[in-house]
Amino acid sequence: MRRVVAPVDEQTVVDAYYGAGGDAPYELALRGGGGMLQIIEHGAADGGRPVELGRFLSAADHADAAVIARAHGTVLDVGCGPGRMMRASIVAGHLSLGLDVSAAAVEHATAQGLPALRRSVFDPVPREGEWDTVLLIDGNLGIGGDPVALLARCAELLAPGGSVLAELHADSRRDRGFAARLVDTDGRTSAPFRWHEVGRRPLPGYARRAGLRCVEVWADAGRVFAHLRR
Repeated sequence: MRRVVAPVDEQTVVDAYYGAGGDAPYELALRGGGGMLQIIEHGAADGGRPVELGRFLSAADHADAAVIARAHGTVLDVGCGPGRMMRASIVAGHLSLGLDVSAAAVEHATAQGLPALRRSVFDPVPREGEWDTVLLIDGNLGIGGDPVALLARCAELLAPGGSVLAELHADSRRDRGFAARLVDTDGRTSAPFRWHEVGRRPLPGYARRAGLRCVEVWADAGRVFAHLRR
């Protein structure tokens, strides 16, 4: 039986965070050690794409390592989740900090001894204007549903000459903002939240409007990444 998704008002979508509210399937999956989730457009019963929670909870892979190899100086991991990229960054010798709005994600990271704060990137952040590298991995360029606003905020956090390392949508032309929900295999669903998927073609325009320039795009293991510089 398909779950009926009730309509929501615009303010509910504006105020919601990734995977929060409703049945909170993201929090449940993290605390349960894994599970299958999908991110789908609000109002749709299916047609979403899988959320790779197993990869979030695993050690950094080769593609992740290639991202960290391009990091320099201090590293701020925005939407750090349970801490995979942050751990890899610290192992590589970078002073690092993670931010995430999910209580379960931050609890998982700090239980491993990783430095993480439960807050939005749009909230006050330690050492604003001093970070050398900001990470937006695992689709986190979608945070807030407004790539220009997110990248402009990252630019504020960076030191002069600092870098944003972002993961892009695999479809090079992708440029789609929508109200999304996270749904698990038991039909539990989050509150709707704003999200945006960005491929390599629209990215340079968003970067320029945010005061950044795209200096590199590369692919690794079916994933696509970009290096933006302030």
